[in-house]
Amino acid sequence: MVRLNILRTICLLGIFSMFSTSIFPKNDKENVIQEKEWVLGPFLRPDKTNPILEPASSTFLCPMHKEQIKWEEGDIFNPAATVKDGKVVVLYRAEDKSGMGIGKRTSRVGYAESKDGYKMNRSETPVLYPADDNFKDIDWPGGCEDPRVAMTEDGLYVMLYTSWNRKMPRLSVATSRDLKTWTKHGLAFQKAYDGRFTKIASKSASLLTKVKGGKIVIDKVDGKYFMYWGEYAVYAATSDNLIDWYPVLDNNELLKIATPRKGHFDSIMTECGPPAIRTKYGIVLMYNGKNGNSGDKEYPIGSYCAGQMLLDSNNPYKVIDRLDKPFFAPEVSFEKSGQYKDGTVFVEGLVYFKNKLHLYYGCADSRVAVAVCKNKNLRKQLKAE
Repeated sequence: MVRLNILRTICLLGIFSMFSTSIFPKNDKENVIQEKEWVLGPFLRPDKTNPILEPASSTFLCPMHKEQIKWEEGDIFNPAATVKDGKVVVLYRAEDKSGMGIGKRTSRVGYAESKDGYKMNRSETPVLYPADDNFKDIDWPGGCEDPRVAMTEDGLYVMLYTSWNRKMPRLSVATSRDLKTWTKHGLAFQKAYDGRFTKIASKSASLLTKVKGGKIVIDKVDGKYFMYWGEYAVYAATSDNLIDWYPVLDNNELLKIATPRKGHFDSIMTECGPPAIRTKYGIVLMYNGKNGNSGDKEYPIGSYCAGQMLLDSNNPYKVIDRLDKPFFAPEVSFEKSGQYKDGTVFVEGLVYFKNKLHLYYGCADSRVAVAVCKNKNLRKQLKAE
């Protein structure tokens, strides 16, 4: 009888284990992974690795101040990422200590590279910053913020970042062949509809990409380049040349593809994250949800957690599915508190590197960290050849 009871217990445990791995959400400590075939993940933090980048005392001659500035001694966060010559390149937002409070300092974009995706060698000087150029009116004095970067098949890197003149945050475009020397092209929406959308705030652009030749490269929809963008809703824009972008309209107003949801972690914002990526199941867009009073009580008010939504590959304006819980949330101390006191894991950089996805993110507006997806089905999911 004792043996029979033991066997029954083992069977019940086996059945429970089977259901817990196939139906129940998995947990990376506090991070809930919702089990759906289309979801990219799980993304796990490597042991004893994070944060991978922290503030430093590097100096450079600032064109704006005409003097040497410690350009990354304040906080560094919100990184873009891509791959070049077999290395991961992280382009991160760095703030000096020229002011007090979020948005009161000057931001510049720093450069770091890594052979393994974890240990970073960084440049002493920024690669994109408010310069004495034709873009002073949009970049001075707040600087260049929150870059996202993607690459064309022929090796042109395109950066979409926020120009912050402390009056109006607006999307700008820059391009490069080496990720160190960048050509600024100005506001992304400058030519669209007689400049109508240069008069409103615009941020957070996620270019549509796919995996080809072992790398994430920029993709098209119906012959045009395509991106999602926005903070308080997910919008879209198209382009023929990756420089001049035209927001997609509905009855002469911005088409809203997805919006914040009451009772969820994204009740205030649905801010677009790293480049959207085409998969076997459709287009996966990672985004940064901000929680509010009417949000998910499991997460602090004001906290940023990362979500995913699935859109139709043939109709990129159609949301097929969306996670109700974040796939990534603040967990360790430097994610829960920093310059931004309510906790943030702000995802912006995604690379396909050594058959794994590396997700680079900002931690409470103060540090940069990485999480990695080693899912054995990843190649099939991404249709990576």
